[in-house]
Amino acid sequence: MSFPDADLIYFWEQQGAVEPLVRWKPLTGGNTNALWQVGDRVVKLYRPEADTPLFTNDPNAERQVLRALKGTNLAPELIAAEGDSLVYRLAPGRGWQPEDGVACVAERLSRLHAIEAPEDLPHKPMGKDALVQQTMALGENVPVVPDDLPKAREAFIHGDATAANALVSEGRVTFIDWQCPGVGDACDDIAVFLSPAMQVISGNRPLTEDEVEGFLAAYGEGDVTERYRALAPLYQARMRGYCRWRAARGDDGYGKASLLER
Repeated sequence: MSFPDADLIYFWEQQGAVEPLVRWKPLTGGNTNALWQVGDRVVKLYRPEADTPLFTNDPNAERQVLRALKGTNLAPELIAAEGDSLVYRLAPGRGWQPEDGVACVAERLSRLHAIEAPEDLPHKPMGKDALVQQTMALGENVPVVPDDLPKAREAFIHGDATAANALVSEGRVTFIDWQCPGVGDACDDIAVFLSPAMQVISGNRPLTEDEVEGFLAAYGEGDVTERYRALAPLYQARMRGYCRWRAARGDDGYGKASLLER
């Protein structure tokens, strides 16, 4: 459990971003940064040097995205941001679970990917060669995948679209933790959500084959889903390497989760 620094509390109270004398309640699930609920607000404090080989940690990108997605209900409402901290309105709901059905997440990701990305978002590495390089850098063998793939088209991606980051309330999904968004391949978000390891890290069981197929059908973009199917073994190898990288640094659960990516 982490406790906020008195200077951080004082700063946001003076800014009027949170109510004074309200308890700062640590939120679970923040594996990268520190999070507190303060009434109907969330205060997020970025931890320095928290980037990983697959997931960046950029406060400027998150505030940019929250401003760009205002009114869409795809992201929480930004209240204020300064330096390495920001405040946003608490999004309703809880992390996605299999009983919610896969369609709600697939449809919301498809909507996000159709929105024009903010101008200054980073461009993510795209294409089979980039995936191969990332997989090899993580120490994994590269599986054989076709060379003749549907062409990737740039999309506005979340970057870390896990089940834990997809809050469900009354059938509507709001994505949180936007510290690694970008312009990239829509398949990246699909691969993260469908990843057996990431489902388990989010507290769920791996998805069944029927659920995976249901997700891809609900997503609805045939060229994107066809591309994902072809690249799925490579995405799995990359995620296996990432989980082993996390496990080697003492992150609980990642070692066992890596065994699911086969």
